[in-house]
Amino acid sequence: MSKNSKLSGPKATTLAATTLANPNASATAKSLAGSVVAQAHTGKQSGTAIESKASMVLQSEKFSQETKSLAGSVLSQSRKGK
Repeated sequence: MSKNSKLSGPKATTLAATTLANPNASATAKSLAGSVVAQAHTGKQSGTAIESKASMVLQSEKFSQETKSLAGSVLSQSRKGK
């Protein structure tokens, strides 16, 4: 997996940490939050599976605004030219 020059910002990272600590957060939200945290300081790129999940979240009306924010953060750092 190649390096990503885009890193998660402090607001997205804080939201992700809060989501991961929340016992009531959905598995989808926690999955997206984990990706955001992984991209916070390491420059890791998100994989195709998490990008697909993030896209699905943004297109659905059943997810909270917080989960959609995490999805947006994941997609804003997606790999270009796949």
